[in-house]
Amino acid sequence: MATYQGSCHCGAVRFEVDGEIEDVVVCNCSICSKTAYLHWHVEPAQFKLLTTEAVIRNYQFGTMTSKNYFCEKCGISPFRHSRSDPEKVDINLRCLGDVEVDSIPTQLFDGRDWEEAVKG
Repeated sequence: MATYQGSCHCGAVRFEVDGEIEDVVVCNCSICSKTAYLHWHVEPAQFKLLTTEAVIRNYQFGTMTSKNYFCEKCGISPFRHSRSDPEKVDINLRCLGDVEVDSIPTQLFDGRDWEEAVKG
């Protein structure tokens, strides 16, 4: 199993995550399309925050289910708890070092029509 280092842009929020990158999702909901988030859901035991939570802020909207964490200094969201899988940590693949995101296969999720999409 690989260990990846991740961070926000300025490095104030740093973390590591263990696992094999698979099941990467591109969502077209309002926040994901504006932030270009690439979702990789992992179990909480696979995620380790390496910095203090004091620099992390949370943005919630709509149903208030998702927790969209971002750095108070640079504004980048390196991880979150998504509405579709709130028990897992949703890693923004774009915030991992040494990962070529263009070579990773992705699945599309219709977050604009969330209720219909989760019915499957």
